[in-house]
Amino acid sequence: SHLPEDFDWMVDYFDFIYSDDHEAAYDILLLLGSMGVCCSPAKQHLFFERLIACMDSNMPLHLRHAALRAAHSAREQIASIDAIDDATLLDIVLTKLPPAILSMLCPHPCITLANDDLNLFFNYFRDLCYVELVCALARNSDWHSRLSVDRHIDWCISMIPRYCNSESPTQHAFYIAGILVQIIPEQTSITSLDSVTEQQWWDVMRSAWNHPPYNIDNARYSKLLLLVDGTKKHMQIASKSDLEQLIRSVDVFLKSLERSMQLQKMRLESGLEMTPDMPSLEQGEGIIIAVKEVRNATSNMLESLDQ
Repeated sequence: SHLPEDFDWMVDYFDFIYSDDHEAAYDILLLLGSMGVCCSPAKQHLFFERLIACMDSNMPLHLRHAALRAAHSAREQIASIDAIDDATLLDIVLTKLPPAILSMLCPHPCITLANDDLNLFFNYFRDLCYVELVCALARNSDWHSRLSVDRHIDWCISMIPRYCNSESPTQHAFYIAGILVQIIPEQTSITSLDSVTEQQWWDVMRSAWNHPPYNIDNARYSKLLLLVDGTKKHMQIASKSDLEQLIRSVDVFLKSLERSMQLQKMRLESGLEMTPDMPSLEQGEGIIIAVKEVRNATSNMLESLDQ
């Protein structure tokens, strides 16, 4: 295995060529992104400075997208700002990176756009990369005020009509739900959430079950439990057809979880070690119990509508 220092030369080369050789910079970002942006602490501030520079509107679109994917690959590292000791790096990550990321989606974040205008800026794969990144940041409450100030919460709310509907299920809804339910405890200080209607909350919750990620790792574990609570809270306005669709979606997800649990047990019985990002058997069983709670609550409400 390689040490982070083994890739410092690549960061130095990236610094040397990023402004002139965009194709080489693109290749380096793809490579570093595939490795989780691996470099020594001494080079991290330089890497993030150049990463932000590659997000600039003057850069080629494919290079900007590669920069976003590299930030996505480093999302757990970026989320853990409380573990960053370097004051320069902390300033770059906390104050310069968030507006640069948003500029990738909306060229002029200060402008309020009509719904029809918003459609011009949506891009399926880029947006999925973005919401998964923001969802990881929202796990750390130290990020909440910055996500609000730099209008990431506003932008995620603007994505609800596009990605949180039952007609075209996407995985975006799971991460949008994850962002909002992680921000809820601080709603008093984040006024953007006041604009989310009860119908939008329900659209987000029910859509999140239509296409959830089936590989539940530790990072997604807590979000799923929050989604369970949010779904039960907001299903009071659900229609009969909404509840029937939710039961179908939850059943499919449950079958996938139960298969994963069986494979995990077989892996342990065979003497194979679990990877660090996998939830324990106890956590996995807890997830299944929690998801069954959603199914039971949905079924009970559906029965009450039939009476």
